[in-house]
Amino acid sequence: MIKIKRALISVSDKTGLSELCHLLQDLQVEIISTGGTAKMLTNEGIKIMNISDYTGFPEILDGRVKTLHPKIHGGLLGLRDKEDHVQTMKEMEIQPIDLVVVNLYPFEEVSKRKEAIFEEVIENIDIGGPSMLRSAAKNFISVAVVTHPSQYEKIMKELKEHDGYITLETRKELAYIVFELTSRYDSMIAQYLIGQKDLHSGFPARFRMEGEKIYDLRYGENPHQEAAFYKTDSYSGNKEPSVVSAVQLQGKELSFNNILDLDGALSCIKEFKHPACVVVKHTNPCGVSVSSDSVTALKQAWEADSVSAFGSVIAFNRELDEACARFLSQYFVEVIIAPSFSLEAKNILQSKANLRLMELNSLLKWIQHPERDDKELDVKKVAGGFLLQKRDLKMELPEGFEVVTKNRPLREDMDELAFAWKVVKHVKSNAIVYTKNKTTLGIGAGQMSRVDSVKFGAMKAAKNMKSLRGSVLASDAFFPFRDGVDEAYKHEVKAIIQPGGSIRDKEVIDACNEHGIAMVLTKTRHFKH
Repeated sequence: MIKIKRALISVSDKTGLSELCHLLQDLQVEIISTGGTAKMLTNEGIKIMNISDYTGFPEILDGRVKTLHPKIHGGLLGLRDKEDHVQTMKEMEIQPIDLVVVNLYPFEEVSKRKEAIFEEVIENIDIGGPSMLRSAAKNFISVAVVTHPSQYEKIMKELKEHDGYITLETRKELAYIVFELTSRYDSMIAQYLIGQKDLHSGFPARFRMEGEKIYDLRYGENPHQEAAFYKTDSYSGNKEPSVVSAVQLQGKELSFNNILDLDGALSCIKEFKHPACVVVKHTNPCGVSVSSDSVTALKQAWEADSVSAFGSVIAFNRELDEACARFLSQYFVEVIIAPSFSLEAKNILQSKANLRLMELNSLLKWIQHPERDDKELDVKKVAGGFLLQKRDLKMELPEGFEVVTKNRPLREDMDELAFAWKVVKHVKSNAIVYTKNKTTLGIGAGQMSRVDSVKFGAMKAAKNMKSLRGSVLASDAFFPFRDGVDEAYKHEVKAIIQPGGSIRDKEVIDACNEHGIAMVLTKTRHFKH
């Protein structure tokens, strides 16, 4: 064990510091401190030595340089059991420093503030702090290093129990925390600076994604796969509601697949401002509806494909009320997520002990005033590497649709096409969605050919006793041949929305004109691989 005789203390977060320093003073530990920390400790009646007095060199450049000095780093890095180190320290009047208490400038908090200007963020890049932490952690054999007020209690306990000593085990654990912290700190700075760069000029040569474990999962996609849930660090201050920020009110712990389904359900529900319900199964929507109230939207979304809805994940963009809860209490559902749950709804659903209820308070407000992070990147993992792309946040509006057929959609048809287009964006390709009255009737997902998706969506509608007569159809990518239109005609579809861009667009448009089907092009593809 190492007895603490000299401590260097310089913190931005002064929580709990007074109590720790009073103990150090009682143990006759010499305290060296800087700037605001020194002033605060002096006001608390704690005797300190100012860093400038210790080094013989003033703090300069508005405090940018104050601890970058051989007497500091020599005191931290010098090996106490190595004769030439001890001799050098003696010759240069370098005193050993046994304890470092440093927390870093609040770069993360400042960089997330929307009103923070670039120069302010840069000034909150700590240089001396990480340097001292790394020096102390490298020499954990002789130095204890503390980085957060949450560690004070343990340190004080050891100091009291061991008469001013700290164990090697604790010093080693604290050193591990330092390198994890400084690694994350540098990564935040790098990602912030990358975020200032226009991605049109190219993606970064190196990319690092940091995450903090929320909890271990029982297993991954399958029971033989271990898994855990992490939240990523957000450097831009983006407040978009997500599974990470949801609060679980009841039920079993979330599974790996639940989390994937919840993410898919939230992505889709965020497209709609009016009361809506999205039912997801295996990451694909199987029923989506927008209506005047949540219970109507729920019933319509459920009945769109009631067989697939068994064991589903369901998302709402309004409070889940008593009527919705009574309807859902009849069925097996894995997870429900909503901005809030009424007391009556909670009382009804609490009898279903395994049903997971997830409350996402920020969802409704965000939907009314969405604020997406257009700099956030989508990461796809592959064996040996990963792919980066910008998130698909674009959504085309009816006023931008191009009518390419003789038969022009009515105003209400345009609204229906816009609804279908929002849904198809969230279905795995090749994606086909049939809708009527802003409710899905049949969804064709994941087929190897587009015409098969057209057939499969119609089959799903027929299986659920849904007529496609007078419906509209959305296709996430262009029709490579006219066969998809010919198939849609068999089911009496009245309008189609698709991006266009095929070398056979004319052939496809001619087929629509031949069948009297209206077609609009969006000129943007929303392929979800």
